[in-house]
Amino acid sequence: MNWLTEPLSFEFMRQAIATAVLLGILCAVVGTYLILQRMGLLGDVIAHAVLPGLAIAFFFGMDIFLGAFVSGTFSTFVIAWIQSQSRVKVDVAMALVFSGFLALGITLITVLRSKIDLHQFLFGDILGVTNSDVWRTLFITVIVLLLVKVFYKELLFYTFDPLGAQAMGLPVNLIHFGLTAVITLTIIASMQAVGVVLVVSLLIGPGTTAYLLVKELHQMMILGAGFGIVSSVSGMYLSYYLNIPSGAAIVLVVSGLFLLALLFSPRQGILTRARVH
Repeated sequence: MNWLTEPLSFEFMRQAIATAVLLGILCAVVGTYLILQRMGLLGDVIAHAVLPGLAIAFFFGMDIFLGAFVSGTFSTFVIAWIQSQSRVKVDVAMALVFSGFLALGITLITVLRSKIDLHQFLFGDILGVTNSDVWRTLFITVIVLLLVKVFYKELLFYTFDPLGAQAMGLPVNLIHFGLTAVITLTIIASMQAVGVVLVVSLLIGPGTTAYLLVKELHQMMILGAGFGIVSSVSGMYLSYYLNIPSGAAIVLVVSGLFLLALLFSPRQGILTRARVH
């Protein structure tokens, strides 16, 4: 059992694993809504759209996470505005906003001579998390899970039938804004761990794996959170013993679990389905 306890003897590993577990739960729950609404690309857009906010907030000496939140949320309004004011489809609008905000962020970092570490922003550094980072991630996770619990029925209705929810008088615009804010918070919490390049995998991967195995939304969240925890902890141990980047190791485990579900899911697996036929 020494191999299991040895990494835990280091404080930075304990903090990193705690953060990874929290993010595994948070990303799986939030990502479920993105998957069911077929808006997986939105997570990628927001993840890159936070860069201009980071650059501006850093330049003015503000909290960079506040700048990231404002910038990421604003990007979704730009997408909605383009979609409502033109014939451009939502996927094209997201692609345009994705590239535009990323280019703007890189330009602002250059022009403002910001000292933001682009490599850490893109690929993360979970081993560098501090005790305050762990507590902030815990706070965000608890708040998001409580909101999902309290508004579960409304979110369920909106996710599967937004037009019906609007007809029933639910504040669909407020629900959409709330989901956007939650997604942005999740991405901000995940940036230091896996970076914006890999955060989408953590958002979408565990939930998609669960989607292949269960039918109900709450089951998908619970199982997805379990996959998120397993992926995060396994990735951290692989990173420790194989000396590979932590974020990449976590995402590789996420991808491996998805591949197993894709092949061997009892109802939807490629190999098991062929055997049944």
